[in-house]
Amino acid sequence: MDAPALSSSQGVSILLRPSPPLTLRRALSPTKPYSRIKTKPFSICASSSSDSAVTLLDYGAGNVRSLRNAIRYLGFDIKDVQKPEDILSANRLVFPGVGAFAAAMEVLEQSGMAEALCTYIESDRPFLGICLGLQLLFESSEENGPVKGLGLIPGVVGRFDSSNGLAVPHIGWNAVQIIKDSGILDDIGRHHVYFVHSYRSDANWDWVSSVCNYGDSFISSITRGNVHAVQFHPEKSGDVGLSILRKFLDPSSSSKKLAHGKASQLAKRVIACLDVRANDKGDLVVTKGDQYDVREHSDEHQVRNLGKPVELAGQYYKDGADEISFLNITGFRDFPLGDLPMLQVLRYTSENVFVPLTVGGGIRDFTDENGRYYSSLEVASEYFRSGADKISIGSDAVFAAEEYLKTGVKTGKSSLEQISRVYGNQAVVVSIDPRRVYIRNPNDVKFKTIKINGGREGRPIGAYELAKAVEELGAGEILLNCIDCDGQGQGFDIDLIKLISDAVTIPVIASSGAGAVQHFSDVFQKTSASAALAAGIFHRKEVPISSVKEHLLREGIEVRM
Repeated sequence: MDAPALSSSQGVSILLRPSPPLTLRRALSPTKPYSRIKTKPFSICASSSSDSAVTLLDYGAGNVRSLRNAIRYLGFDIKDVQKPEDILSANRLVFPGVGAFAAAMEVLEQSGMAEALCTYIESDRPFLGICLGLQLLFESSEENGPVKGLGLIPGVVGRFDSSNGLAVPHIGWNAVQIIKDSGILDDIGRHHVYFVHSYRSDANWDWVSSVCNYGDSFISSITRGNVHAVQFHPEKSGDVGLSILRKFLDPSSSSKKLAHGKASQLAKRVIACLDVRANDKGDLVVTKGDQYDVREHSDEHQVRNLGKPVELAGQYYKDGADEISFLNITGFRDFPLGDLPMLQVLRYTSENVFVPLTVGGGIRDFTDENGRYYSSLEVASEYFRSGADKISIGSDAVFAAEEYLKTGVKTGKSSLEQISRVYGNQAVVVSIDPRRVYIRNPNDVKFKTIKINGGREGRPIGAYELAKAVEELGAGEILLNCIDCDGQGQGFDIDLIKLISDAVTIPVIASSGAGAVQHFSDVFQKTSASAALAAGIFHRKEVPISSVKEHLLREGIEVRM
């Protein structure tokens, strides 16, 4: 006889049979997903804690702080999973999977969480998986594999096909099509939500509650009873995402209905960039350079102060920025892990800003003054834990690319390779800073006539060659700056952006030179750039973000409104 369903308010123990219900588990494929050890049955007890407590399964990878902040923002307390029994006693369980499939499965298996997670879901308890938390439910993944999954949903997770020019990872705000009523997805049809992933599933449509189109259709969410999982990130999807979380956390709530949306496809992103450094008084400020010179042209020669980073980031979120990018320049470069002010900026910003946050500057291996060595992976991990969704690497990526082009060998030791291996390439942006160098004859050089600045030091490598190399080494996105255009307000370097965006199969962010709304439509109409970034025109209130998006809409370019 099947075990009865358990309500979170019953406060009783339910004995579950160890074998999975036929409606949940089907015949397994030859990939042999996660093999459960048949021991004595688990006993599941509803927690006696307050209904406002949400159990969070955080296995230690990626930015979970933003989800924590979103849950608290909605008025709920959080109970962290410390041991498998905490999963079994949860009233509502949220599993925010971030990073690489194999690394996540290894943690779940070694900690005993995999068995408890399967038992919890099979008992039809309230569950929400996010991103990798959806993919892990399937039988296996092709990511560095095949790698077995939990096997709760028949099907295999595969990589997007980039052979036809599709940029992979799939990064940005895309539209979802509701297939069946799932409760938590009410009102989100025709709205944009935020995706960042390289792998997806298009198998086992019995579970599907919504789909998304990127090259072809893939599963964007699943629903079966009380079990939900989404491929996108609700905690990074602004008001739309908060609405989804609220409906899962409190199904009885009568939240305000979302305005009718008009989303139909992947939107072009408008990104606000904040260059952050300490001024001469030691205060952390947002500044902006003129061809990278951030000091005023006055007798005092002070650092240009355009506002406080947390306040500006919050305002840009309200204004409709699709992402916020922090660049930690000059200050604190010698001790990244001691960069408490910058980490605090991320922590405070992520409390009220529910769109993606990127941070760059000083992410590299280093040894502190006490002789302790920190790997770039440790440095990046600290930024992720503080609220960053993506990290941006500059100089270190240039050095790694030079070595790779010289030897043809991927050592796996560069910061780029280490971070993308653990957190996935979608979490790693490489910042390229070219300067035009005029030559007599293109045959005089072995690269495509553009010379690169790696951070503050010029390097003899072409922008084209660098972009191709960092893609091979694990970059998931390229932030393409242009020193010559920086601060000039004359428009993006269209030739450069077209050269690079046509050369790689990962998304490219156009940066440097925006001075009017037309510059944004120009770069999207004339190149394959996925996003456009600006700083000074937003800081000085010369061009509001809303004006940029309204102009793009009039030009027939899809944006998130």
